[in-house]
Amino acid sequence: MAKRQAIEAVDRTFQDIIGVSLPFGGKIMVMGGDFRQVLPVIKRGTRAQIVDSSVRMSPLWSLTKKMRLTINMRALKDPWFSKFLLRVSDGTEEPIEGNYIRIPDDMTIQCNNRENAIKELIHAIFPSIEDNVYSSDYIISRAILSTKNDSVDEINNQMIEIFQGEEKVYYSFDEAEDDQRNFYPVEFLNSLNVSGLPPHKLRLKIGCPIILLRNIDPSHGLCNGTRLICKGFMRNVIDAEIAVGQHAEKRVFLPRIPLTLSEDDMFPFKLKRKQFPIRLSFSMTINKAQGQTIPNVGIYLPDSVFSHGQLYVALSRGISRQSTKVLVHLAKEFKQRGVYTSNVDYQEVLRD
Repeated sequence: MAKRQAIEAVDRTFQDIIGVSLPFGGKIMVMGGDFRQVLPVIKRGTRAQIVDSSVRMSPLWSLTKKMRLTINMRALKDPWFSKFLLRVSDGTEEPIEGNYIRIPDDMTIQCNNRENAIKELIHAIFPSIEDNVYSSDYIISRAILSTKNDSVDEINNQMIEIFQGEEKVYYSFDEAEDDQRNFYPVEFLNSLNVSGLPPHKLRLKIGCPIILLRNIDPSHGLCNGTRLICKGFMRNVIDAEIAVGQHAEKRVFLPRIPLTLSEDDMFPFKLKRKQFPIRLSFSMTINKAQGQTIPNVGIYLPDSVFSHGQLYVALSRGISRQSTKVLVHLAKEFKQRGVYTSNVDYQEVLRD
C-alpha cells in the first residue's frame, strides 16, 4: 500500500548518501507483504491518480516482479481456494455482464430477506456466542468484513446487543478548533461519524473485541490495527489484553486522547475529538483487515466493492472456503444461477 513516490524517495536518498547510481545505492532491500492487496488510498482520486501512485507503476517494480508469484500462504490447506483467490486477484476469474464473478455456492448466505440474512451471517460466524463470551480465542478468531463504515457499524451495533454482560458507554468531548463564534454546536459535532475517528458514543462490554485506530506505543505492540480484548473499565482508562501478534496476552491500559484528522477536508472546520482511540471489531472494514488472518470470516456486501483488490483482500483473510461466508445484496438480476458480485481489478497495474 506504500505510495510509489515514497519508495522512489528512499531510492534517491540512498543513491545520494552512498554516491552510487544503482537502485537504492546498490544496497539490498527486502520488501514484504501481499502485492495483490488494495492500492494506496487517494482521497477522491480518479482511477488514473490511484494507478499512478502505485509502487507497481514505478521502474523499481521490475526488480521485484518475481515476488508477485507468491500466493496466500493462509489458504494452502485448501488448494482449490488458493487457486480461486489467485484468479480473483489477477482478474482471470470468468466474469459475466462486465466485472461480476460468481461466488461458490457453499460460501454464500442467501439474501431473501435483508434482516434475516444478516442474522444468519452473524450466526454462521459467531455460533453459540452466548457460551463463549469469556473465550478470547473464540472472539478473536472471528470477524465480519464490509466495504464501508456504515455497514461495519450496523453489524457492530447488533453484535454488542447480543454480547452478554453489563454495558459501559464512553462519550467523547468534541470541539471545532478556531470556532470562536460557536457556529458549530456540540450536539452537531457529537452527531458526526467520521472515518478514522472513534464514535462519539463508544459502547463496550467485558470480553468484547476492539481495534486500535492510532499508534500509541508501537514498541509494546500498540499499533494502528492491533486487535485487543476488553478486560476492565475505569473512568479515563480501559484495561485491555492484546489478542494477536508477538505481544499477545499482554495487558495494557488505553488512555483517552485528543484525536484529529491530519488531512480532513470533509468539513469547513477542524474536528477535535477526545475519546479512546478504538472501535469495536466484531466487524471491520476490508481495508482495516489487511494483513490479518481470521480463521472464521464473514463478508457483508450491501454494496459492491469499489477499489482494486478489495474483493481479493476480503476473501483472502480466511483460511478455507468452509470457514468463509459471503452475504451479497444483489444489485441486479442475472439469468445465470448463483450469487454474483463485482470484482474491481485495474489490469494496467497487473501487467508486467
